[in-house]
Amino acid sequence: MIAKFIPEPDKVYFVKRNSLFHILEGSGSIQVDFKNYTDWKDKLIYLEKGQYIKFLSTNFVIRKIEFEDEQLFQDKEVRVLFKHLVSLGYINFQECQDCQRYLSNTVFNKENASIIDVSSKQWFWQNPFQASKEEYHIIFDIKEVIDQEFQNHLTHNDVADLININGNVAQELVKDKVGFSIKKLLSNKLLLESKKELAFTEKNVQEVAYDMGFKDPSYFNRIFKKVTGQNPKDFREIYGLQRDLFVQDLLSIIKTYHQDKQTLDFYADKMHMSVKGLSKKVRSKMNASLGQLIRQEMILTAQKMLAESESISEISRQLRFEEPNHFSSFFKRYTGLSPTEFKMKVTSYS
Repeated sequence: MIAKFIPEPDKVYFVKRNSLFHILEGSGSIQVDFKNYTDWKDKLIYLEKGQYIKFLSTNFVIRKIEFEDEQLFQDKEVRVLFKHLVSLGYINFQECQDCQRYLSNTVFNKENASIIDVSSKQWFWQNPFQASKEEYHIIFDIKEVIDQEFQNHLTHNDVADLININGNVAQELVKDKVGFSIKKLLSNKLLLESKKELAFTEKNVQEVAYDMGFKDPSYFNRIFKKVTGQNPKDFREIYGLQRDLFVQDLLSIIKTYHQDKQTLDFYADKMHMSVKGLSKKVRSKMNASLGQLIRQEMILTAQKMLAESESISEISRQLRFEEPNHFSSFFKRYTGLSPTEFKMKVTSYS
């Protein structure tokens, strides 16, 4: 199924089938599985059944493709798009001409396997973990086991045994290519599913603990608080399905004033809160600091102005930097590119 829609801000959209999300318009952050992302531009985002996505501002327009053919996902070449290890599953849209040709058609082919095929080839070409195809298959075999067995609290040797590989070899490969140990991937998966159960079901904390394979709910409470800084009950109150307008209001204020006002006390005053109280609530609800949100909006504005061929000195002036070189240093620090390099990259895509 292919659909174009305008999502409601701060609403949780559960992924019921493996899906592609192409963000056509919008600015600000998206949230996927309790992580916030601002670097979604020019990417095709692939989400697996069971994940969720949330859009944290009002101006997004989305094209979504749901893949109904379950046989597609038995192909080991395809799973790399959907089984996330450390971040979003995505490919760079601007670097995939076949993807652009497919998605630029006004009438889509009902056989969606073609976009999956070109996307998986693009993903391997991007080679995000700098691994061979054989190494990728081992890594994603491990991820398959983790997704299926995380409630059993396996060791890394247990995981390796299930895919018939030496435990030390598996551990070294994942650590070298992904940057995390197998134990960390296991604990991340267990924590993520625990969060979903707390936020999006009516199960009590004891039921969640048992479902996650813990024999002692009090031990689950201690582990959860150690990792997240919140006990399960407090986490549920913050992330539960009941919506409030806090996120939407704050992001709207930041979008309106970020060019002129970059101090925390200004936004605290606008939200009728103390700086400490606002910072704590932002961190709890958005997994980011208030300063990060302001900087992210400044970067988005700078990128838009650079794409429209505004001069570096003019952008610096509008964003209230004392000198253009201060803006250039800021931009490179948070994007990895100088303003000139970014402008050249945008031009090459045009």
